[in-house]
Amino acid sequence: MDGLSNYNSFIALHKPQLLLSGVPEHFWPILCKKLRDEIFDSGLTFQLVQIDYEDCEKAPYDPLWSVIAIKDIDRSDCDHIYLIDHAWTFKANVVKSNLRNVPGLLDRMCNLMQVDAEDTDEKIEKVSQLVWKYAHTYAIGGDEFSVEDRVPVWYVLDELGSGLTHSDNPNFRAVPFIHIPDQMTYTLLFPIENVEEGEAITRNFVEGEFQDQRQRDAMLIPWRQYDHFYESYTQEEPGPNYFLEGHIVETLPTLELLAARPPPTEKLKVFSEYTYINQYLTSSDFEIVDNENDADVLWYLNHFKTFKELSESSPHKFVNQFPFEYVITIKDLLPIVARRCVGQQGHASNEQMDTYPLWLPTTFNMKTELSKLVAHYMQRKQAGLDNHWICKPYNLARGLDTYISDTLDFLCRLPLTGPKIAQKYIENPVLFDRPDVGQVKFDIRYVILLKSVNPTEVYIYSNFFLRFSNKAFAMNNFEDYEQHFTVMNYNEDAPLFRMLCAEFKQEWARQYSNYKWEDVEKRIFKMIGELFTGATMKEAPCGIAKSPQSRALYAADIMLSWNQEKGEPVMQPKLLEVNWMPDCRRACEYYPEFYNDIFSVLFLNKPAETCVKVL
Repeated sequence: MDGLSNYNSFIALHKPQLLLSGVPEHFWPILCKKLRDEIFDSGLTFQLVQIDYEDCEKAPYDPLWSVIAIKDIDRSDCDHIYLIDHAWTFKANVVKSNLRNVPGLLDRMCNLMQVDAEDTDEKIEKVSQLVWKYAHTYAIGGDEFSVEDRVPVWYVLDELGSGLTHSDNPNFRAVPFIHIPDQMTYTLLFPIENVEEGEAITRNFVEGEFQDQRQRDAMLIPWRQYDHFYESYTQEEPGPNYFLEGHIVETLPTLELLAARPPPTEKLKVFSEYTYINQYLTSSDFEIVDNENDADVLWYLNHFKTFKELSESSPHKFVNQFPFEYVITIKDLLPIVARRCVGQQGHASNEQMDTYPLWLPTTFNMKTELSKLVAHYMQRKQAGLDNHWICKPYNLARGLDTYISDTLDFLCRLPLTGPKIAQKYIENPVLFDRPDVGQVKFDIRYVILLKSVNPTEVYIYSNFFLRFSNKAFAMNNFEDYEQHFTVMNYNEDAPLFRMLCAEFKQEWARQYSNYKWEDVEKRIFKMIGELFTGATMKEAPCGIAKSPQSRALYAADIMLSWNQEKGEPVMQPKLLEVNWMPDCRRACEYYPEFYNDIFSVLFLNKPAETCVKVL
């Protein structure tokens, strides 16, 4: 009974994981026993051998090791499931610090990867480049885990597990498995075909179905020859289905019911879920109310989707969102919209291989355009250009699951960790001289007011907000968050350097006397106008839809980079992202009239000196 009870408990905890990973049920009882008794018996069935390339030249993608069966293996035999240990578990942004600080790790990885170097720094550099041929990944799911906890984890298998080679038609599978009682992670190795003694054990490093074979080929670059490095990387706009994929359906307003909206004759009642609106909206033209039914203005913190229903039930009400506004706030859609407004999808004809529009860093969707990213990368490499890329999830903020790398193998592995974009890292940013630190990166956040679509009316709140890195910028130490990122207000260990825009302008005039801030800002305003032109030129779902009931507030994060125009250095704004429902606490604290000005422009057609019309 004890054995049955133990097995039932094991299944109660692990069945969802086993089913999701596709572990055949006939292996489950033996797996339970091996986990309980800590049985690691792969050495009785397999042998690790080093491959000898003495008579032929080894290609970069050729394996060093192979695993051979030393007995016949019947895939239906329930004994043939094996626990493989993980030699190294890490997050992708701490590879070098792990190798430097974890005792014995660097030597073990050098042996596994056959790295021959005397100098520790050289060993670390070589291992950090080669590790992506050996590393695999998993992520913990579930709403009970924080966003930080769900960031993908990478791991290198022990020597035998790392000796498994790739095949498109493998005879084994290897899947990560978390043993919940002790929170230990293993890899489960089990056969999917019968194997004869002496046969090599193989697995598929890139499982799953792919609509585009090139995507899979590019993901396999670390392990086999790739023949498409120099093909075109011209991008094409996807169809409407792509804009709908993965998004909750939104309804569109019934425009006939909203054609004749009389201007307000008395103070507008505002229902807001945002604390700072309730606290700082003090104008006598508005009244905060606690009931949605009583309100003229609905200001929600969650996404609103039922615009048709609102237009029919409450045509007099305003809501703080537009239908399909996510085309600018989701990172994979923003570049599509940005490229649209200039009507050019190819690359600029200059030595830097810049892409249009110049205010958008060259961006590829790693889920659908990996082969184009690879082609651009290789052609940049051939031209001797910098090749550092910053890779970001579609819809996470605060730098989470975001990495900077110039290693092609790593870039090709990242699609396994979820949908991401790869954006050319700005290697020549305009820097700001902090007297306590030196020349640092900074970005500028502008608050954007979208008042209407078709006709499109856009304003910018002129008091911008600044964020600074905490360490002097250089194109090295890419694992150092405080050197390469500017978002410090979510990092408890990092000091936050504050500066208001008025002080910044004074300091700017001192540091960059040949570049008037007014001229830089004109470029920024023109850029934002072009973005919203592109975002509203197409019907939903490909663009933001017309909705006379809608008003919206966004934040654009912008960096400045050096560029050349007619042989002269110029400051080129670069749009990093557009945020929905930005945190406006600092705006209210620095400028107490913030919401009074914004609400007057959005809802009362009253001008405000702080709000500049750009479209």
